[in-house]
Amino acid sequence: MTEHRLTSPQIQAFAQHLLLEEKSAATIEKYIRDVHAFACWLDGREISKELTSQWKAHLVERDYAPASINAKLSALNSLLEFLGLNDCRVKFLRVQRRLFRDACRELTKEDYQRLLDAATRLGRERLGLLVEAIGSTGIRVSEVRYLTVEAARQGKAEISLKGKIRTILLPGKLCRKLLKYAQKQKTTAGEIFRTKSGKELSRRQIWAEMKSLCKYAGVEPRKVFPHNLRHLFATVFYRACRDIVKLSDLLGHSSIETTRIYLVTSGAEHQRTLDRLGLIS
Repeated sequence: MTEHRLTSPQIQAFAQHLLLEEKSAATIEKYIRDVHAFACWLDGREISKELTSQWKAHLVERDYAPASINAKLSALNSLLEFLGLNDCRVKFLRVQRRLFRDACRELTKEDYQRLLDAATRLGRERLGLLVEAIGSTGIRVSEVRYLTVEAARQGKAEISLKGKIRTILLPGKLCRKLLKYAQKQKTTAGEIFRTKSGKELSRRQIWAEMKSLCKYAGVEPRKVFPHNLRHLFATVFYRACRDIVKLSDLLGHSSIETTRIYLVTSGAEHQRTLDRLGLIS
């Protein structure tokens, strides 16, 4: 009988497999991190349906959010498929569609402006411009590298990610700011947002720098992370044009159902809408 114990070479081979599948660097990093967590929990035991189910229960007991658990199970199932252990795959948790966004995590335009003002006061030009660039275009943090001198000159960026290529238009004012900053940094071509040594800004660095603005801006830290700027863009854009198909294209979503998640409003906003209906005498 063949034993199925998870080894470091198998995890390395799985990482290579994900690379050949053209998964994004962020996805590969996330999957491998989750697989390592599973391997640590497994502690040398042979992989079985019973144990994969127990790991799922273990995640539930640790009070992870259902969406986070499903993300970890997605990594696990992908690994099991790679190893030819489809019989050990586990079912995802059933998650009811959220009707309201958690108000304590909702980034408002006022919060956004306070972050920009704080960056200006602190003299952190690169960070302020980065917040503005993500907020005004809705790009993913992994797509920041496509904001180049060439893109700013053309007024549009060609983004290639997840096997898809899409073009996003850049606001004229943003282009002028990007080119002015690039000129000050003596950047004549390529990526505009770089470290002092000229390297690409990492996701972790961008996340940490944005968090560092919170205490100076008076904004709750849990509201401030790159993806929430993308949510803010989606909300503001939709309110302006009410065109979810166009918004879906701009965000690079394959399904409008994904875009709908971005447009979930807070309970307080929904309450105000109900109050405006005038259906109570």
